[in-house]
Amino acid sequence: MNLKINVKDILFLDIETVPQNEKWEELSQNHQELFTKKTAYQRKDDIEPEDFYERAGIWAEFGKIICISVAYFAEKNQKRTLRVTSFSGDDEKTILQDFKNLLETHFNKNQHLLCAHNGKEFDFPYIARRMIIHQIELPKKLNLFGKKPWEVPHLDTMDLWKFGDYKHFTSLQLLTAVLGIPSPKDDIDGADVGKVYYQEKNLERIVSYCEKDTIAVAQLLLRFNNEKLVKEDEIVQI
Repeated sequence: MNLKINVKDILFLDIETVPQNEKWEELSQNHQELFTKKTAYQRKDDIEPEDFYERAGIWAEFGKIICISVAYFAEKNQKRTLRVTSFSGDDEKTILQDFKNLLETHFNKNQHLLCAHNGKEFDFPYIARRMIIHQIELPKKLNLFGKKPWEVPHLDTMDLWKFGDYKHFTSLQLLTAVLGIPSPKDDIDGADVGKVYYQEKNLERIVSYCEKDTIAVAQLLLRFNNEKLVKEDEIVQI
């Protein structure tokens, strides 16, 4: 496909989330009841809410962001590089504020776009909801109120792969495999993040995983646009 997009105008991103509390017992009774109602549709009849709580990180109302990794293309002396960095830690509000500062400082022009895999269903609304919860004013790139669909500055590699088939879900791992892109899933996957964060307390491992996903999203867009993939020596940590 010819997307007719300058990849240097795109900020690629991925987020990692965990439940706000490590254990079900740490929730207030009110939040336990609200979680029970929220997950009633997803849970099978024989699964109790407390046994389902390890998945709480997928909902912005019960989870929190511990890492936002971003990547963007730059060119110097006719050499292309993909620059990668992350905002991470235990203080979610600081993570969100730092990410907002990046958007407003370097990705605030009309031509700038945000790109993630399944970003329209997960990453973009999750970030926006957590910002509202922390009383952070939404940056322009996340404030979609009043915008027409073609005015929304978001790209979604999973959405692009659907080609209009709204029943179709394809994971990042599967898509990189079928398109010959190095897999980002060489250590942990999303189901392991909560355990690695709360039990192993290994945030660096999560950040590395998140950055690999972000790089994979950038590779996917290059592949969709029939451009050369990024080589390992073209990836720069900043």
